[in-house]
Amino acid sequence: MDQRRKTLLKRLPLVVIALTSVAGFVVLRPWLDFATLAAYRGELMEFVAAHRIGAVLAFIAGYCAIVGFSLPGATLATLTGGFLFGVFPGVLFNLAGATGGALVIFLAVRMGIGESLAARIDASDGAVRRLKRGIDENQWSVLFLMRLLPVVPFFVANVVPAMLAVPTWRFFVTTALGIIPGALIYTAVGAGLGTVFETGGTPDLSIIFQPRILLPILGLAALALLPILFNLWRKGSSE
Repeated sequence: MDQRRKTLLKRLPLVVIALTSVAGFVVLRPWLDFATLAAYRGELMEFVAAHRIGAVLAFIAGYCAIVGFSLPGATLATLTGGFLFGVFPGVLFNLAGATGGALVIFLAVRMGIGESLAARIDASDGAVRRLKRGIDENQWSVLFLMRLLPVVPFFVANVVPAMLAVPTWRFFVTTALGIIPGALIYTAVGAGLGTVFETGGTPDLSIIFQPRILLPILGLAALALLPILFNLWRKGSSE
């Protein structure tokens, strides 16, 4: 009974996140959009001007909650950070909120199911075990690749490492550094929202896929891939 209670307690944070995510999707989704930001931009700017420190803390906490509870609006939050605080220090506030939220859901998943799932995989045979072992041997590179490649959803990059028992400090470092390029790009887009609002347009979020933006990111991803390729070559040459 005690073991069952411990298991339930470990999974409680994950259950809370799941329930909050569903409730937030239903309740908050109609409000967390670009039109809402445009409608309340004046009030937000006034609040930031009058309560700078409080606004920064509230923004980081809100961003952390959005990511940590898997609520809709993470991209909007990044744009808002750039709009309210500029590219710098706005990008720092965005990084703090995103990294903090990622750490929350990572720890919840790892404590709830990740540790037991990783142990089962290690004790099993077959392709799944070999895949995990390959990832374990190249964790730094794999984690950086997941953060750098824009095709990997942020939620997936938070949950998969937790399910593979990645060390917390390694997840934190790769997240904090790996999301810098994307955060910087969208923060810069957010910093230019004033002009977008005046013209009645919408921000171009596809900018990250433009060659001048995407190619440098892919270059960083290629650098992260090199250790994996080297390990594969070394194994092949030793067999």
